Amino acid sequence: MDRSIHLKGLLLTFVAVLVLSPDALLVRLIRCDVWTLLFWRCLLTSIMQTIFLAIFYRRQFLQSFRNIGRTGLLSASVVAIGALFFVNSLKQTAAANTLIILAAAPLFSSLLSWFFLREKIARHTWTAIFICFGGILLIFSGSLSSGLLLGDLLALGATFMWASNIVTLRSGRAINMVPANLLGNLLVVPAALMAGAQPLAISGPDMIYLVLLGGIVLPVSFTMITVSPRYLPAPEVSLILLIETIVGPVWVWLVIGEVPMATTLLAGLLIVGTLVAHTLASLWNSRQPRTAQQIPG
Repeated sequence: MDRSIHLKGLLLTFVAVLVLSPDALLVRLIRCDVWTLLFWRCLLTSIMQTIFLAIFYRRQFLQSFRNIGRTGLLSASVVAIGALFFVNSLKQTAAANTLIILAAAPLFSSLLSWFFLREKIARHTWTAIFICFGGILLIFSGSLSSGLLLGDLLALGATFMWASNIVTLRSGRAINMVPANLLGNLLVVPAALMAGAQPLAISGPDMIYLVLLGGIVLPVSFTMITVSPRYLPAPEVSLILLIETIVGPVWVWLVIGEVPMATTLLAGLLIVGTLVAHTLASLWNSRQPRTAQQIPG
């Protein structure tokens, strides 16, 4: 890979992670009910994504939605359910619990690919899956006594939704699936209204936080994350995205003083350490054939 292209991919992904890192903090700072939060979060995100797509595609804007096909519609449904789980989780448990559990999504996608698509799983991936499940059970054990188990279970649900989306998008990886993400956000809007959202009953500070979240943080970061695999191998993207698992809880701790439980910190070290080792092993394995081809024979 050309060094300048690789550097571009690194910068793009790092910036995306830094922009995304206050996501959990902003959700915790917003004081309105969860359905009103979801309404504005998803509506603003979809509006910004519409603007991005209109600028990029221009006359082909509507065609970009037709291109996603059934795969894109399935992805949109999964994105919508994942958003419902994620935001409710952040309201029901510690931010660190949610983000650490979500970090395991790539491994869960491997498990789903094995179950539904009958794809083989490497031995080191199986090992990483079992270790991460152990870390999640450790988080659950710490939450039993503190009343946070429901939020942890919602985070696990969001993780499976995000992992399912990774598997779903694999069959349509040649197509730009940003329109599917946009549709997924739009699906949440009527669902939030039916569940009792009150879009007009919102304070000024909450609206500022929502504009930052739905107008800047989410659309900018997810657009960059969608583009970054064009310049970096997927394992490298996954490795850099783990930074958000660490930085996100730090923002919450610095601003609102939420300190993760000891079991969460231990589980975080276990899960993040396992994911780093697994990603590095995947990078090594992906480069082995290329290296072998370069050896004169």
